[in-house]
Amino acid sequence: MLTGFVLIYLLITVLIGRWAARRVKSASDFVVAGRSLPLGISTCVIFATWFGSETMLGATSEFAQHGLLGVMEDPFGASLCLLLVGLFYARKLYRSNLLTFCDFFKVRYGRKAEVISALLMIPSYFGWIAAQIVAMGIVVNTVMGIDLSVAMVASGLIVMAYTYMGGMWSVSVTDFIQTIMIVIGIVVITWIAVQDAGGLATVVDRAPEGTFRFFPDHTWKGWMNYVAAWMTIGLGSIPQQDVFQRLMSSKSERVAQHSSYLGALMYLVIGLMPLLIVLCAQQLYPELMSDNEKILPNMVLQHGSLFIQVLFFGALLSAIMSTTSGAILAPATVLGENIIRPLFANISDQKLLRIIRLSVVIVSALSMIMALGSQDIYELVASSSVLSLVSLFIPLTAGLYWKRSNEAGAVLSIAAGTLGYLVSLMMDTVMPPLFVGLFSSILGMLVGTYGWKRPISTN
Repeated sequence: MLTGFVLIYLLITVLIGRWAARRVKSASDFVVAGRSLPLGISTCVIFATWFGSETMLGATSEFAQHGLLGVMEDPFGASLCLLLVGLFYARKLYRSNLLTFCDFFKVRYGRKAEVISALLMIPSYFGWIAAQIVAMGIVVNTVMGIDLSVAMVASGLIVMAYTYMGGMWSVSVTDFIQTIMIVIGIVVITWIAVQDAGGLATVVDRAPEGTFRFFPDHTWKGWMNYVAAWMTIGLGSIPQQDVFQRLMSSKSERVAQHSSYLGALMYLVIGLMPLLIVLCAQQLYPELMSDNEKILPNMVLQHGSLFIQVLFFGALLSAIMSTTSGAILAPATVLGENIIRPLFANISDQKLLRIIRLSVVIVSALSMIMALGSQDIYELVASSSVLSLVSLFIPLTAGLYWKRSNEAGAVLSIAAGTLGYLVSLMMDTVMPPLFVGLFSSILGMLVGTYGWKRPISTN
């Protein structure tokens, strides 16, 4: 019965994506939904940016092992990112009226910065998308019992199909419906789990010692790692195409900003609920703790009614699919707009649309290959945000707020940040590689800007 519900849900999702695709008449429609999303849909789209496998499976696994200190990246860092986007980036980026984040680099710094930023940004998504595909495969494997590799490929093809058809229009409409599924499912299951465990006060009292520690040991290394965990997604995901693209899809800069605030609040509140559910599971069903990433699915399958199973797996699939579709569209847009398009002279809008759709297929295929090669969700996700932080965060922020910053500073900042991070990673330095890369990026921006004698672009 549950298998039937899952299959029906997947079919309905594809049909909704196909219906939304009828609105696509141009590349702008495909990439940013014609810049027409109202506050409600825009908030759901922004909330769904990262609310996927990391929050529902990866973070719950880390929380079960390490308590709150294990989940600083997500949901806390992700919520911080959306808040900072609303405070400092949403209005300025929306006014740029561009298709991609790398277009901003082109306008602000020049073609060289555009290409370098695109070449760094595109591969940074593969780990993130692969993590979602792994998670979808785990869900389908758990529910239907089919081979995990087959489940991952089939899941990836389904999301690729409706993303290919409708782009951001399909992503937006399905995200809106999937967010409703997420909220209803998670809230109901949290309520039932807490009541079964004896109430919230009982759950908190019985939690293992240290579960709710919010700050690390008072050592230099402890605090460095703690701050790095906040920054990985909190700052590292700001210079990313998926955030930019969802902001650009709003119907006004006011909507873009306010939906970021509301998305941050929703993400934190809803993102904490799976952690509470897994805490209840630890107390009610300790025998499930042997496989941390499957705690929630196994709990629901073994101890939940059919109604609860449908709610949970509907919410879980909704979370993963909404994240995956946007994550596929983002690098595909950058690949089509910033790498392939400049290779053709006087390209038509319809040809650009075909190029971006082809890019959706390419990105999906590469991500599925990566998913088949590594099936650790937390590892895949962690590798996807750090690179953008150490290479692109400083040039983006300087481009918006420091008029003197120029192309040389941006290029040197990207190169120095990336090199510093990789060297630190290989040498296993005492200071976290994230900080080495970030400080190198700042230094590169300063040296390039002040050491470059050419006039500064006024774009």
